[in-house]
Amino acid sequence: MNSLVPPPGDSDEGTPVSVKIRERLAAAKQRFNANDNIAAFIEPGELEKLLDEVEEKMHGVLDSMVIDTKTDHNTRNTARRVAKMYLNEVFRGRYVEAPPITEFPNAERLNELMIVGPITVRSACSHHFCPVIGKIWIGVLPNEHTNVIGLSKYARLVDWVMGRPQIQEEAVVQLADLIMDKTQPDGLAIVMEASHFCMSWRGVKEMDSKMINSVMRGAFLKDATLRREFLSLIPRQN
Repeated sequence: MNSLVPPPGDSDEGTPVSVKIRERLAAAKQRFNANDNIAAFIEPGELEKLLDEVEEKMHGVLDSMVIDTKTDHNTRNTARRVAKMYLNEVFRGRYVEAPPITEFPNAERLNELMIVGPITVRSACSHHFCPVIGKIWIGVLPNEHTNVIGLSKYARLVDWVMGRPQIQEEAVVQLADLIMDKTQPDGLAIVMEASHFCMSWRGVKEMDSKMINSVMRGAFLKDATLRREFLSLIPRQN
């Protein structure tokens, strides 16, 4: 038998691209939770095919909701718009590699507290896919071996991690792990404050409630004075 000709039943032509990606993840024993990044398992050109697949499935959702997408000019292209919104915008952090981060040596051996923020958070909860909108402050205590990254890069890392269906408590831990790995500081502190539309838009419909949580690593966890300094320098909340 010609080795270049696949045996009957081996061809994956017609297999949904989501199935192919899921099979690669399973073969690698990698999970694909809502807040995981799966870019390493998506081959070139497959994201556009995934967009087409999500559009088709979204049409089915709209049909089941008895929404006319054929004659209603407002919803005629809604399925495509929603697919693009999820894959290319609000959940982009699941499907693309981490943004390139240029790192510089700490030539001046800086070792004083640095705070970056507020950085805008735009995410969505993984329970209801409702928006999570808020701010993040990042405190870094460098040492002579710390990799220095540009201020804008912190915002890019926040956008990448938050651009997935998230739970706030898990999101700040993911971000802390990422920044610790990239910069290797003596200490890292992150505070996030956000409004959750799953609480204000639905459910109890409490409009003014916010969630605030923090992650402290290294020196911020051990040194109460440093921790108080960081928290005191964050602008007072409304």
